[in-house]
Amino acid sequence: MGSPNFKPTRIFSPHHHNSPPCTRTHQIGALLLVASTFFLVRLFDHLFSTCPPSSLNHDHTSQNFVHFSDGGSLSWPQIGYGSHLSLKIYVYEEDEIDGLKELLRGREGKISADACVKGQWGTQVKIHRSLLQSRFRTRKKEEANLFFVPAYVKCVRMMGGLNDKEINSTYVKALSQMPYFRRSGGRDHIFVFPSGAGAHLFRSWATYINRSIILTPECRGIGLIRKIRVPSIHGKILSFPGMLKMGMTKRGAVTAQPLPLSKRKYLANYLGRAQGKAGRLKLIELAKQYPDKLECPELKFSGPEKLGRMEYFHHLRNAKFCVAPRGESSWTLRFYESFFVVCLSLSLSLSHTHTHTHTWRSIKVILFIF
Repeated sequence: MGSPNFKPTRIFSPHHHNSPPCTRTHQIGALLLVASTFFLVRLFDHLFSTCPPSSLNHDHTSQNFVHFSDGGSLSWPQIGYGSHLSLKIYVYEEDEIDGLKELLRGREGKISADACVKGQWGTQVKIHRSLLQSRFRTRKKEEANLFFVPAYVKCVRMMGGLNDKEINSTYVKALSQMPYFRRSGGRDHIFVFPSGAGAHLFRSWATYINRSIILTPECRGIGLIRKIRVPSIHGKILSFPGMLKMGMTKRGAVTAQPLPLSKRKYLANYLGRAQGKAGRLKLIELAKQYPDKLECPELKFSGPEKLGRMEYFHHLRNAKFCVAPRGESSWTLRFYESFFVVCLSLSLSLSHTHTHTHTWRSIKVILFIF
């Protein structure tokens, strides 16, 4: 036990004179150390960069090149996996599993892939088509590392091909016929859910595919999270944005040319369907109060109230701010589309107006001032 009168030594006290002072010699030595380290690093870097390729086991003559339409290219040396990646992906055919055809074309088989490839959910078709043409595709299940399960359920649901109950039962029926799915518990099977609803398009996903690889634009809770308790997930969830039309991402695309700020008619706009959402309906109401500052037409999924693709982007680029309120989930493609017309995107959670009174007041003040 120490004495109660014991006081620890104050090492950093100004009266502590045991530490040696930093003299000019120390400063010069430190500078020389830094300089020598710099030159030695440069020397070793130069020596290794001039070594013959064979000494580093690199075959620079067989690099991988990806060429782009604008003349650019991307290359990488064969280090790690390189082009020697041994990966085999099996893509299920719609006729080999009872139920897959319905998940792709609806109960009557009238919905086409060409119809589903359009719009923000087109990734479900694009990824399927890419894997069908991939050099990693195999037609032998026994040699496959991964298995892709094609389904266009978002498109099929939106077009009335299947309802929620039918989608759920059809998925369960299809999975019960996949022995390789049962073998791994679904860990090596890939599913695409291209909308903000995520895997909840398949209501029993948490029971059947919670160990699988899920591709979806929104990972938080895998889509819809309001009042839904998400179970423990052992699978791999990969996030990607919704599909944009190829013309949007190419240089010089006519539909994506932004307008100068001085020529934009509106301060802000919202171009989307109300879908009965309180926040979206409130924006439409505000647009009627400030028609010269806020553009919010009441759009529909089809008919004369639906904007064509060209017309849509002409409207989108005509405002300084593009409002992207949440719909079924916080994810919305409008957030990405605004990038290509250089419109500042405002991603707002306006579903519950009673909890966002201050947000509405702020929007009204901005519209009034500007």
